[in-house]
Amino acid sequence: MNNSTQSSYIKYDLPNADIILYNSFFTKADSDLLYKNLIEKINWEQHEITIFGKTMNQPRLTAFYGDNNKDYSYSGIRLKPTEWNEDLILIKSRIEKITNESFSSVLLNYYRDGRDSMGWHADDEKELGKNPVIASVSFGATRPFQLKHNTIKDLKKVDIELTHGSLLLMKGTTQHHWKHQIPKSAKPIEPRINLTFRLIV
Repeated sequence: MNNSTQSSYIKYDLPNADIILYNSFFTKADSDLLYKNLIEKINWEQHEITIFGKTMNQPRLTAFYGDNNKDYSYSGIRLKPTEWNEDLILIKSRIEKITNESFSSVLLNYYRDGRDSMGWHADDEKELGKNPVIASVSFGATRPFQLKHNTIKDLKKVDIELTHGSLLLMKGTTQHHWKHQIPKSAKPIEPRINLTFRLIV
């Protein structure tokens, strides 16, 4: 696999946020191979969640990998990590090299088509500490990543296109002041895999 990563990036000028996008962080060839491997080798699951008293299946498949002593909870789901595999270690090491950050786990989401989605939320669980660093890698179809500020209501919603092989880095107070989502789409969309690396403290 090509050991070089693309260091060109876009830094977003947003209040109360520190967000950087690296397009083509992985080459197309590497992205194609990792996408195929992740679909075939990851232990994908579909969990039930309860929203406003109604229990339903999550509208996507998920998996959680990481250090064995670091559980993670969100939306009433408690996850125990599966041991890192070779592909995840490779992705993690490349991210850590360019960001100078360390990560202990990764939450993976498999969006099978446009009906699969992620609702408005922030990655602000107590296990992630005060100002969590979230490194989000995408493979497969391009989906819009939307952000909205919690309190500045006249600030327009931000749309970031997350492409095949891209890396989105969110740091500082971003998770305290902003929510994000992957909206549903009625258009035909090919599958997409997203990996969000985080440090559980």
